[in-house]
Order: sequence, then structure tokens, then C-alpha cells
Amino acid sequence: MSETVPTSWLVYCRPGFESDALAEMQHHAKQQGVSCEPMQGEGWVSLTRLDEEPINDLHRKAAFKRLIFARQSLAAMPALTLSRDDRLTAILDQVKSSRWSFEEIWHETPDTNDGKALAGLIKALTKPLQSMLKKRGALRGKAGARRLHIFWTDGDRVQLGMSFPDNRSELINGIRRLRFPSRAPSRSTLKLEEAWHEFIPREEWDDRLAAHMQAADLGAAPGGWTWQLVQRGMYVYAIDNGPMDKQLMATGQIDHLKEDGFAWEPPQRMDWLVCDIVDKPVRVLAMVERWLTRKWCREAIFNLKLPMKKRWDEVNRCLTTLEEALETAGVRARISCRHLYHDREEVTVHVRLIN
Repeated sequence: MSETVPTSWLVYCRPGFESDALAEMQHHAKQQGVSCEPMQGEGWVSLTRLDEEPINDLHRKAAFKRLIFARQSLAAMPALTLSRDDRLTAILDQVKSSRWSFEEIWHETPDTNDGKALAGLIKALTKPLQSMLKKRGALRGKAGARRLHIFWTDGDRVQLGMSFPDNRSELINGIRRLRFPSRAPSRSTLKLEEAWHEFIPREEWDDRLAAHMQAADLGAAPGGWTWQLVQRGMYVYAIDNGPMDKQLMATGQIDHLKEDGFAWEPPQRMDWLVCDIVDKPVRVLAMVERWLTRKWCREAIFNLKLPMKKRWDEVNRCLTTLEEALETAGVRARISCRHLYHDREEVTVHVRLIN
């Protein structure tokens, strides 16, 4: 049997954002000079090399941590159409021909109702497939922490992909599901919590999200993001003309200033700036640039609301503008951006100044 190589780069994304994820992937492929054929379904997109060479180099250089719209990033084999009488043989044969070995198997589906409906079928096939792959030596104890992803798009349609440590999401389907805290004033609180998980290593929370810190929340009302800051023990300047949650204000950790978040200036340097204002990206970006170039904060997390079309182009333009502004001002910083699970028509940006 001839060896089968991964020629496709497979990415999961939020349904409705396929064109944005694909535009981002094509941007990276163009940078690497790789010609690919695009394909997409609901909640996923892929690029397949036209020269049928392995995708590994492109997959590695377009590092997952740099991607914005991708929830997961895999080096993938051609999709398989399975027999409903025997769904396992085709999978086993492709694994054998790939000569892949791995330490884990993850069964995943698109983030759609049709995808969720496959849960019963996947559960029935998981143990038999795992046993057969162990017997064949593909699933084993030491295999470089590689993981086999079996991506089910239908009951008889799968695509096998491989992920590698430090270049993947460590979450099933690339989704971080958080429990909504009942005392929080709004569900937007989950966006800031997810952003912390995404951008700050858990072992650094005690230093970078510490109780003695001061933060500014621009566009704070009714207090979803302020609530998270208060839970970490921070003192918060909540800037918004709207009303704040009364129970939250009773903590005594908040100075609510009924002022324009775009114009307000902090009395001293803040440890954190957070902002979830609903406005045009260019206007929010100009405000954040002012804070960062003047070093009014050490770290910032803010959302950019996206247009209905060409969202990747808009995000890329905004991030490039921010990078250039900081460079011109002589401010060194690390910038990250992600379309989080709890985001909708927006992306979340994190900036950490390097002192």
C-alpha cells in the first residue's frame, strides 16, 4: 500500500465565518507561495495543495496562535466516504497508509445542530476504533504528543487530521465552554473571562490579574466586564454614562464615572484597560492607540466590532495599523487577536506592553 500524505490544511471555525477563516488561510498560503484549492462546509474550511505535496510546512508556519478565525488547525488527509455497513475499515486503511502514530484520538464535528446529532453514532464507534488502532500500533503511549482528529461532517463522511503540541487548540472542537456566573450583570462577562484563558497562561494569573491592581473599564455599564475585574480583587474605574449594577457597586471596589469612554483619561497608569464598546472599529482602535502609545496601561483587552463583509480584511488592517502606531511611538508590545467562542460579530484583541 502506497503512503498517503496530508495535503490539506483543515480549520474549524464559527458557522457563518467560513469566508473569513478561508481568507485568512489564503493570506498565509500566499505568503508561503503555496497554491491551494479552497473548500468549505458549515463550520469548517480547508486548503488543499494543488501540487499534492505534504501540507506540513504551511501548517507549521501558519502557527495556530497567530490565527484569528480558526478554532482548530490540522494537517489533514483527503476526506473519506464511509460505507454505512462498515464505517471503520476505510478509517483504519487510511491511518495505515499514512503511517501515522499518535497518543490520542479525538472525534469532533462542526458546531452545528447536524454535527451535534452525530454524537450517538460517534459514541458507538469510539471504543471499537480505539481498540483496533491500538492493536495495529498506531495508537500508542509515546508518539510525540501527536493527536488524531476524526472530523465527522456526516454519518458517512469523515476527514482525518493530525495536530501537534504547541500548534493546536487543546479544547474539543476548539471551543471553551464557560459557566455563566449568576451574579454577573450580563452575559458579556464570559467574553472577558474567556479572553483571560486564551491570552494569559493560567500559572501567571496571580501575578498579572492580582488583587492590588487597578483597571479601567470603558463602556462598562451594566458591569459584565467590571464584575470579572472585581472578582479578581481589582479596583475599577467604570466609565459609562449608563447605570451600573447596584449589587456590583455595593462591593466598594468601583469608581463609576459618568463620562465619555473615548475622551476619559486615567489619573495614573492603570494595570489593565478593558473595553467592549459597540462602535466602529476605527474609532475604538484610535482610542486604544492613545492609551497604549502614552503607556496609560500595562495590558489591554478590547473588542473590535466587525462589518458584515470582508471581516478578515478589516481585522488585518486594524492590527497592522496598531502595530505601526506602536512602532512609530517606540512602544514595544505583544499583540494577539482571536475570534473567541463567546464573541459574536467581533474579535477580541490583547496587548501587553513590554517594559
